[in-house]
Amino acid sequence: MWRILPGVVLAGLLSTVHASDGGERIVIGVESATSVTDVARYRLTEYLLDQGCRADLRFNTEVGDFALAFLSGIPAGRAPILEAVNRNGQLPVPVWVTRRMAGVRHIRDLQGRDLATVAGRDLLGASLPLAELKKQGFIPAAEQLYEAGDYSSALGLLLHNNTHASVSELGFVRPFLDGNNLVVSWQGKPVAAAAWYRQAAWSQAALACEQALLRLQREDDSQIFVIFPEWVFGFALPERQYSEDSMQ
Repeated sequence: MWRILPGVVLAGLLSTVHASDGGERIVIGVESATSVTDVARYRLTEYLLDQGCRADLRFNTEVGDFALAFLSGIPAGRAPILEAVNRNGQLPVPVWVTRRMAGVRHIRDLQGRDLATVAGRDLLGASLPLAELKKQGFIPAAEQLYEAGDYSSALGLLLHNNTHASVSELGFVRPFLDGNNLVVSWQGKPVAAAAWYRQAAWSQAALACEQALLRLQREDDSQIFVIFPEWVFGFALPERQYSEDSMQ
């Protein structure tokens, strides 16, 4: 599995763009994970500007002359320019997490139990983990599902014994397992759950923005990342693209 490598640029895809180059303003759309704070909007706008990207940010709207957009999943026929990656710089992995002493030996043991999911369109928050339950032959009733606003809150429902299991992402939840006597009861495959896409209004001015987003890391400015799913720690080239570019 690939990782984000220090100094990686969009070689063969993006040319080097400096803050002094151009000056065209572009529009960037973001499908946010939570309600957008003024602080997050301001800090992301200023970060992009410092990197030579003059952008107007639009949140949770499908209408607009977008040059770039952050979206959940992979829209049909669209190739991502940058994929969201987890704490380890890898594609995210959906999981079900339970308490070690809950007696859950197999995912089938979640049948009839109360479960915590995460609201929104993020694939890892509900649809992928629930699809696995369906493969096991059961679908939880509506009253068995507790929808949290983010992954920390979903985990909190489990830790406070409000539910028997919680959805999560492997890289995000791993640091919390041993100290809280939790275990991963089911682990899916890595998936491109969210990504940046070029849109109809894309122009050369967006290259600086793409480079800036590639360098953006949660550990550098956590306040910006409240607009992204909680498991997102940064962005990286798609694996196939990275492999091709690294050989040029």
